[in-house]
Amino acid sequence: MTVKLAVKRISVDWDWNNNIVECECHVRHTCLELNTVVKNSSNKNQRSKLSLSFSILNSQFSILLKLITIMLHANPSSCATQLIDGDGVFNVTGLDHFIKSVNLSSCGISYAVVAIMGPQSSGKSTLMNHLFHTTFREMDAFRGRSQTTKGIWIANCVGIEPATIAMDLEGTDGRERGEDDTAFEKQSALFALAVSDIVMINMWCHDIGREQAANKPLLKTVFQVMMRLFSPRKTTLVFVIRDKTKTPLENLDPILREDIQKIWDAVPKPEAHKHTPLSEFFNVEVTALSNYEEKEEKFKEEVAQLRQRFFHSIAPGGLAGDRRGVVPASAFSISAQQIWKVIRENKDLDLPAHKVMVATVRCEEIANEKLGQLRSDEGWLELEDAVQSGPVRGFGEKLSSIIDIYLSQYDQEAIFFDEAVRNAKRKQLESMALDFVYPAYTIILGHLRSKALEDFKTKLEQSLKNGEGFASTVHMWTKSILLEFDKGSSDAAVRQTNWGASKVRDKLHRDIDSHALFVRNKKLAEITTNFEKQLAKALTEPVESLFEAGGKDTWPSIRKLLTRETEAAVSKFLTSIAGFELDEETVERMQQSLRDYARKVVENKAREEAGKILILMKDKFSTVFNHDNDSLPRVWTGKEDIRAITKDARSASLKLLSDMTAIRLEEKPDRIESVLHSALLDRTAAATSSQYAIKEASLDPLASSTWEEVSPQDILITPVQCKSLWRQFQGETEYTVTQAISAQEAYKRSNNWLPPPWAIAAMLVLGFNEFMLLLKNPLYLMFMFVAYLIGRALWVQMDIAGEFRHGALPGILSISSRFIPTVMNLLKRLAEEAQGNPTTEETEQHSSAAQIYRNQVQKSDLASSSITTNSSVSSVGSTSGDNESSATNLSQRRTNIPEANFS
Repeated sequence: MTVKLAVKRISVDWDWNNNIVECECHVRHTCLELNTVVKNSSNKNQRSKLSLSFSILNSQFSILLKLITIMLHANPSSCATQLIDGDGVFNVTGLDHFIKSVNLSSCGISYAVVAIMGPQSSGKSTLMNHLFHTTFREMDAFRGRSQTTKGIWIANCVGIEPATIAMDLEGTDGRERGEDDTAFEKQSALFALAVSDIVMINMWCHDIGREQAANKPLLKTVFQVMMRLFSPRKTTLVFVIRDKTKTPLENLDPILREDIQKIWDAVPKPEAHKHTPLSEFFNVEVTALSNYEEKEEKFKEEVAQLRQRFFHSIAPGGLAGDRRGVVPASAFSISAQQIWKVIRENKDLDLPAHKVMVATVRCEEIANEKLGQLRSDEGWLELEDAVQSGPVRGFGEKLSSIIDIYLSQYDQEAIFFDEAVRNAKRKQLESMALDFVYPAYTIILGHLRSKALEDFKTKLEQSLKNGEGFASTVHMWTKSILLEFDKGSSDAAVRQTNWGASKVRDKLHRDIDSHALFVRNKKLAEITTNFEKQLAKALTEPVESLFEAGGKDTWPSIRKLLTRETEAAVSKFLTSIAGFELDEETVERMQQSLRDYARKVVENKAREEAGKILILMKDKFSTVFNHDNDSLPRVWTGKEDIRAITKDARSASLKLLSDMTAIRLEEKPDRIESVLHSALLDRTAAATSSQYAIKEASLDPLASSTWEEVSPQDILITPVQCKSLWRQFQGETEYTVTQAISAQEAYKRSNNWLPPPWAIAAMLVLGFNEFMLLLKNPLYLMFMFVAYLIGRALWVQMDIAGEFRHGALPGILSISSRFIPTVMNLLKRLAEEAQGNPTTEETEQHSSAAQIYRNQVQKSDLASSSITTNSSVSSVGSTSGDNESSATNLSQRRTNIPEANFS
């Protein structure tokens, strides 16, 4: 029956979600119960059955131990780590690994350290494992009572907030260390008090009042040394009374506190803390627990209650809520090491044996002497000087020989000293000698690397000049240069060490790759730039010419030009980069970049031309308006249909505007030209109706900032801007049309010298008396005839009609300045003719006829010249280059008009 109860206890009560150590203790306790039953059984059959059950349970226990080991390896943060071993050696590596595994460094000052001390085999580890779910090693009761914890161990408290570190100290008063060796006990207790926020002191209930068992001498020593070594900090002392009896805790608490106060009062203190109370440095808490083996459930319940007190222990009101001098978690390792170092140095260490001490001193002197001789060795100095200027052949062998000489001399002089010390100092000498010559080794490796890199650069450049493929050349010379470097580094190797040149070789390889990449990018950039320049040259001027021409197929022609030039450039570009052995993705990207650049050239040129669209429209209008179908300048004779000519010129300008409104590099249809034509040209012709004006205001297709079926990024001129530009264009070209009309009227007037018929009739009626006076007195008639001849001569000679062509005031000023010289010249010629100088009549008539014709042509060309001048003036506002071009064209037209008419 007992066996069934035990097995049921294991199978039912075993909660694998609880702490692993608790499960282990559970099985141990069950085995102990079964063992007792086996011994007390008097029935042989029952005893044999119990023995069989006990064997099965032991096998289960072995499986459990293996399972515990596996789970501990799977979760290293829950493993206990030995911080200080039994000999006092601080485990720096283990502590650093522990801090990383529990991520302690990220806690700042939000962490706590809980230590436990007490007599050996008093259940400290068991209490810590149940209290904090740690995995400290516990004593095996089946093997007897002996030392379990050696040194100081630490572990992470599972499920406690904030992060809490549990510290399990080696038990005091153990037989393994003996009665006299209490130094480590004191040092470990002092260390625990120095680094912990909470120190739990484990003590038996029946030992309260005893001098030794209650750790009173230990506490007295710790208090005294702590006051001398460390700056005071606030520590909470939790006295855990184990196996409490019927004596109430309320009665035990005052006795224990009184004993602690007596110890504190008896400790010598510095003057600054002579009257400082215990509560200034320590918080004292007392708790009691039941017997673990006899009242396990009660024990666990009390431990669970005690565990709750460690939650938020550093918060105000917690167990360590008023602690001081907290070290940040990131510095916990360094702090613990330094504290332990100070504690250990306070112990009177034994000096080494006389033999070992002498060997140590003497071997160190010999080693220093040989090192000094090596530093002043002539061979070494020559080798060092040679290394500064460049690689030295046989460097490694020469240096190894020099070092061997001084190591051999050391061996000969130190042969009779202690072997361990002699070998240690020989290693120290060899290490110092190698450290001394190592800079020369690094220098020679640096020379080898620099030389190899320069050789690679030179050979690569020469091969590329010879037209060899880039990729194959780089691969070939990289392999060759690295082989040369390997030979040089092997020659520089020193026998006494395993120095490797792998890092320098890797650096050389990276430098070679970096230079090759730089050269490749540079060459590719040059090739790309060259093709981009060719594309820009092949596209810019033709595109500009197509825009200025303003033909019917402007954008189809541009697209055709772009495709032809781009594909030709890409084909040549692929041939140029074939030797670089680029991957397909890179080649495709570079091709696309070249295509994008060509497209960008066209787009930029389109935007540039769109910026001066008004000038181009006015030039287009002037060209169409002032020239006929044969590209000859127009002479406004009165026979031309100015309205039709104006409409044609505006249509041509509107076509140019529609071409410049958007980029059309994709073959997508749009209605821009028809919208502009209907909204601007047709509407202008029909705008005389007021009803149409009202309808226009409500249905204006240009009242928008985008074009239908055109992407926003392809828009160069918005509909609103087109409307504004057309309005400005009309305003600046209306004057040209007006001048043309005026020129026609002026031409008609200049060719009609007779006054109107009504004027002639009036002259006959009103001038009859004067006419009769002239008939009665012929002298007046002769005088008027002579005056007419003189006036006619002055009119022709001074070109009065031409002078007044530029205005009345300039004409008067010019005539007044030339009148007297012209009269004198005319009188002189009359005098010469009277003296008989030969002048043919035909020459005079020809000259007079030519002069009259010239005057008539100049009068008829007056309006046309004014129109051209005004058109040129209106273009001045954009660019000075356009000004000069317009002025040049104007002068050419003025020069060519008479010749064309005359011919």
